[in-house]
Amino acid sequence: MTHSNDIVISTLAERPELAARIYEMSDNWPEFIARDLIGYALLARVPEEFPQYCVVATEGDRVIARGFSVPFNATLDGREEMPDRGWDQVLAWAFDDARRGRPVTTASALEITVDLDHLGRGLSYRMLAAMRAAVGRQGLDALVAPVRPTAKHLRPRLPMAEYLREVRDDGLPADPWLRVHVKAGGTIVKAAAASMTVSGTSAEWRRWTGLPFDRDGEIEVPAALVPVHCDTRHDRVSYVEPNVWVRHPLHA
Repeated sequence: MTHSNDIVISTLAERPELAARIYEMSDNWPEFIARDLIGYALLARVPEEFPQYCVVATEGDRVIARGFSVPFNATLDGREEMPDRGWDQVLAWAFDDARRGRPVTTASALEITVDLDHLGRGLSYRMLAAMRAAVGRQGLDALVAPVRPTAKHLRPRLPMAEYLREVRDDGLPADPWLRVHVKAGGTIVKAAAASMTVSGTSAEWRRWTGLPFDRDGEIEVPAALVPVHCDTRHDRVSYVEPNVWVRHPLHA
């Protein structure tokens, strides 16, 4: 548990009474992200199942940030520490490993969300540091993260593998959220080509986005990192989101 400027950051294992309040803040997650079926089925269970891997920030009696991570076993046959199916894959593995009682070898971040009224105050750095510390206390050597770059949606047609190589003059990533991870000691490893998948009908996507989805092909959607594919003949709309794998070693 850390204190600074009246902000307290702790794990949910330390403050379980906050588990019911972690969504009591405003955020800017797009509606379609919540329609990822693996996330819909499992994400809400993470604070209860893995409270020692979840961190929460409060200011007074207000929850102002949350961060989730999950442990999994990356050494089983057919697995790797940073799979191409990224966010969806590690979340599914974590629950499968917990159900089967397997030992865990690493942890993956799932999200860090800061209340909109508290953006720009450096809280994301502190939440990432708290998550790293929480994972380290569990005896694991690394925290991996399928990072959703915050500025990628501005360039949806640029392949993620190219985007992650863009740097500023000082050598740090051009993307703000990737830059936070690198400044915190993380290493950009590769793109997770199919980190999250959201599919539905044209009518569903119209409800989620307000766009017509009345033509075939690639459609740029606000907040989407890559174009969304629309097939009107089969009434099928699919979004496969790439992320960027970043690895944070926790022990020398």
